[in-house]
Amino acid sequence: MSKPSDNPADPFKKALAEATKVMADDPDLSVSFTVDPSGVSGDSMRLPQISRRMTRDEVLLARGTADALALQRRYHDDATHSRYAPPGDMARELYEAMETARCEAMGARDMPGTAGNIDAKIGHEAMRKGYGQINQAADAPLPVAAGYLIRHLATGRTLPEGAANVMELWRGFMENQAGGTLENLDDVLSDQAAFAKLARQMITDLGYGDQLGEDPDEISDDADDEGSQEDQDDEQPDSSGQDDDGDEADASPEQSQEETQDPSQAQVSMDEAADQEMGDEADMPEGEAPMEPPAPQPVSEADPDYAVYNSDHDEEILAEDLAEAQELERLRAYLDQQLEPLKGAVSRLANKLQRRLQAQQNRSWEFDLEEGILDAGRLARVVANPTTPLSFKREKDTEFRDTVVTLLLDNSGSMRGRPISIAAICADVLARTLERCSVKVEILGFTTKAWKGGQAREKWLNAGRDQQPGRLNDLRHIIYKSADAPWRRTRDNLGLMMKEGLLKENIDGEALEWAHRRMAGRPEARKILMVISDGAPVDDSTLSVNPANYLEKHLRDVIAMVERRKQVELLAIGIGHDVTRYYDRAVTITDVEQLAGAMTEQLASLFDSDPRARARVMGIKRVS
Repeated sequence: MSKPSDNPADPFKKALAEATKVMADDPDLSVSFTVDPSGVSGDSMRLPQISRRMTRDEVLLARGTADALALQRRYHDDATHSRYAPPGDMARELYEAMETARCEAMGARDMPGTAGNIDAKIGHEAMRKGYGQINQAADAPLPVAAGYLIRHLATGRTLPEGAANVMELWRGFMENQAGGTLENLDDVLSDQAAFAKLARQMITDLGYGDQLGEDPDEISDDADDEGSQEDQDDEQPDSSGQDDDGDEADASPEQSQEETQDPSQAQVSMDEAADQEMGDEADMPEGEAPMEPPAPQPVSEADPDYAVYNSDHDEEILAEDLAEAQELERLRAYLDQQLEPLKGAVSRLANKLQRRLQAQQNRSWEFDLEEGILDAGRLARVVANPTTPLSFKREKDTEFRDTVVTLLLDNSGSMRGRPISIAAICADVLARTLERCSVKVEILGFTTKAWKGGQAREKWLNAGRDQQPGRLNDLRHIIYKSADAPWRRTRDNLGLMMKEGLLKENIDGEALEWAHRRMAGRPEARKILMVISDGAPVDDSTLSVNPANYLEKHLRDVIAMVERRKQVELLAIGIGHDVTRYYDRAVTITDVEQLAGAMTEQLASLFDSDPRARARVMGIKRVS
């Protein structure tokens, strides 16, 4: 006989696991309790760990998570979901959030006991992510709000406080844009395919229809029509009335031509020869249209009309691949020399930023846990009484930690000298400081591979110089530090900015779209993108054969797309040039010495819990 467990939480875990299998209608489901993120992988489901103390919050969170995952497994069909899933990032997030809400609403209707449990889970997530403290719709995730609205309308239940706050911030906008679509919600809730169509229509209503891709129903209808036409063609007898297996069908064209000598037939042969001279389309069998190549995908999501003549020689490259390790060390040493006179000021700025950011963390701990970090403060009890069990502690999650910051640095020739040194120094300081505060940092740079056009321009010249060919230079996008790479391993990479010949021309729009695309795929809840540039995009080869505002218009379109999608918080710092005409949240500095202070204030303000303090800093348009 097995020894009974002395953990008082085990009976509850066993009962919850069995109930979850029944609710999911899957007796083969394996349910485990772990500190890893909750979710389902194949036939295994992970639920939040429950300690021996079985606190009320632990029990409610475990029940709510189990119910939500079980309902997803019961009411969700992966094939139908994939069929209608849109390819665009924001559209996909909206689609996923609404489908999750549908499954939870179906469970609330069929099994009312699940509604309260899932409310507890939603309330816990909203509190952990700080949804109750958000005051503006721009700071609240639209997909989350859309999922909350679907669940609220389908069940009629009042949402927990933080979740209700996020929903209400967006509710007016969503009902104004998609109110007519939402009227049909009750009719389609139990039909996943019909609901998916409603979700796609709602995504269109909210302004993200360009991310939906092709309508899967239209593709299916076209395929069915083509299949029917092929069946009809197979059954249709040939026009001569002869069987395909007959001797006349086997006769060669030369033999037929020799046997037919009347003038009308000769005229037909001449017409056929003329058709062959006119092109290959005359060879197509009757009733079939010539095959047309599919329309090319637009180069830019922000502007479908933006063109690139040739992108074969564009590159996205790691900084360490552009120089040998010894050269990077030498360039880093040179950068450190530039940093030496500013070491005192930089240290003060770093400490100031770290203090401001750590003040927002509100570090707190949970004690007397079954697992986590050993609580050294409780070891005296163990020494005094060896039968006393060890005690563990765990730091509580905070919204602050779930953040990633990307620095996008202009590596154009106009930044040569003091500006690029200061930009590199500040990137160094911010990366080290934010890493201490558990905020991930990515550092990217953008320039071109050549002056006044590269191999793309050579191809254009050799091909006859088409009118308005689009961008005519080869891009170089540099990854100095990825978000997941520790700073100590990428420290030398920033020295690359000191390399002679690296800095050339700048095409800001495509660089910003590239950085935004990288950030959109990140798992963090909050994403901040800071652009450091010294003016408008400039590429002589492109602007000499396209409209004068060609690159500037594309930059404005990309900025508008980033701000419309609201996945990333965008701000900019202009060095010596006013960039406020492009970016809503921007600071322009007239002296490169002010860059470190401007970056510190801008970034720290984003983490300020007081919205008035944030507004004061973000409202500044120029540092004199």
